[in-house]
Amino acid sequence: MRWIHRDSVIRCSHDGRVRNRASQQWVTVAGVPVLVADDPKGREIVACPNYGTTVKPCTGTEAVRAGYSDWVRVGGRRIVLSHLSGFTNGSPPGQFTYRVRDPRQRFVGADR
Repeated sequence: MRWIHRDSVIRCSHDGRVRNRASQQWVTVAGVPVLVADDPKGREIVACPNYGTTVKPCTGTEAVRAGYSDWVRVGGRRIVLSHLSGFTNGSPPGQFTYRVRDPRQRFVGADR
């Protein structure tokens, strides 16, 4: 599993893009800040093509279900790893997830 940073590609089930934002700036991979707990939560999702008269597109991320390191922390907060997943706010609720498509770095990894 790879560490996830601000430039990693995270997408919803329909291929909408999560807008990453790092809450810390002092630990980086190739000059890009790594994400830590709760960075993936509450982020905007743009360009989700899942819409219709009774369907709400994915526009935001919900709480992380999996993807935090059990051992590695930055400032006491667990780092985000490439097995990240959680639900989006798209409808129907609890149906659609977000996941890492490309960590965009091959330098730093962790087992958990």
